Amino acid sequence: MMNYDWLGIAMFAGALLLLSFGYPVAFSLGGVAIIFACIGAAVGEFSFSFFNAMPSRIFGIMANYTLLAIPYFIFLGSMLEKTGIAEKLLETMGIIFGRMRGGLALAVVIVGALLAASTGVVAATVVAMGLISLPIMLRYGYNKELATGVIVASGTLGQIIPPSVVLVVLGDQLGISVGDLFIGSLIPGLLMASVFCVHVIIVSWLKPEVAPALPQSVRNIGSTELVQRVIKVMLPPLGLIIIVLGSIFFGIATPTEAGAVGSLGAIILAHFNGQLNWSALKNVCDATMRITTMVIFILIGSTAFSLVFKGLHGDRFMENILVNLPGGKIGFLIVNMLVIFFLGFFIDFFEIAFIIIPIFAPVAQTLGLDLVWYGVIVGANLQTSFLTPPFGFALFYLRGVAPPEVKTEDIYRGVIPFILLQLLVLVLIITFPQLVNVLLS
Repeated sequence: MMNYDWLGIAMFAGALLLLSFGYPVAFSLGGVAIIFACIGAAVGEFSFSFFNAMPSRIFGIMANYTLLAIPYFIFLGSMLEKTGIAEKLLETMGIIFGRMRGGLALAVVIVGALLAASTGVVAATVVAMGLISLPIMLRYGYNKELATGVIVASGTLGQIIPPSVVLVVLGDQLGISVGDLFIGSLIPGLLMASVFCVHVIIVSWLKPEVAPALPQSVRNIGSTELVQRVIKVMLPPLGLIIIVLGSIFFGIATPTEAGAVGSLGAIILAHFNGQLNWSALKNVCDATMRITTMVIFILIGSTAFSLVFKGLHGDRFMENILVNLPGGKIGFLIVNMLVIFFLGFFIDFFEIAFIIIPIFAPVAQTLGLDLVWYGVIVGANLQTSFLTPPFGFALFYLRGVAPPEVKTEDIYRGVIPFILLQLLVLVLIITFPQLVNVLLS
């Protein structure tokens, strides 16, 4: 009797093939599910009764309270970007650090971390900082490679610094507390931002010409006016971050409830900045609806994909391979990290979380891995893949808004040091799990 266990693995090749032709992810996954269900039924390896579970799974998605946090955090990030709050924050930070060589690049890293802690949306952060800071950095003589590298690297901090949408999805797929995942990722996220800052300081010291200080005329602002700007521009977003993250960390609110409060807070900030109007609100709601709808359709497509994959015994086939890898836990982690890193070149984190994590998570649990720690290293790995040429999503986000004089190769070369720094932090997280667990104990 012929063995058809390979059919489940072939589904991934089919999905990647359709994606390479430019088909939407949700329909690629759903289409592959239908095609392989028919193939499996034809050879007697699949029963269409598996699809009876589809309605209950879709209703389960609709009733999932954790996933409701996604539109809230997307709304929050879009509101800060489209109402100019992020731009004013970056300008103020640039003035504060402008006296230093590399001060503007440091401001970009810090604002990237703050926006990540406010929104958790990578695309919004990279695009906002690309539009705001890249022209300014180039105008004042910054090296193109350093300027573009620091922007895309800082923008991807939203993958790992809570309240990351990535962590919300990973928490749901791993079946663990999103609040625990937020707490566990805080130190690794701050460590990532810190190594970026250290890199900028060292490069600016070794090569002053690549990151000059801002001219005196630009940073010539009175101390009273600077204090007023700090109070008006910096303290409100910081207060919003403290409210959103503090309520989660201290168990006052769930991530979904905190996201709702954060969205309301962003509306209030936009109002007091004089930027809240019907046009801005419409644009923010439109962006939120589009991204959320995309996520839900991908989730439905991946649900059909996973049903057929299990019906073809692909889950058992993969689990047998992964559990019996040479090296045990270490072998599993190496393969796991390489697969996620590679797939991050081609597909977004939503697809990876909805397709790959359900396969890897049971194996991680079987091997006795701490799932919170596992979720954090997956998030850090996804952040790295977002930056890696030639297909890193963050690189395309910046390429889309960069001035014509900035070439794609400038972005590619500029991001390489930051990829190496992220890999260094990823190795540290894997080697020292207490970086994740210390705040949970």
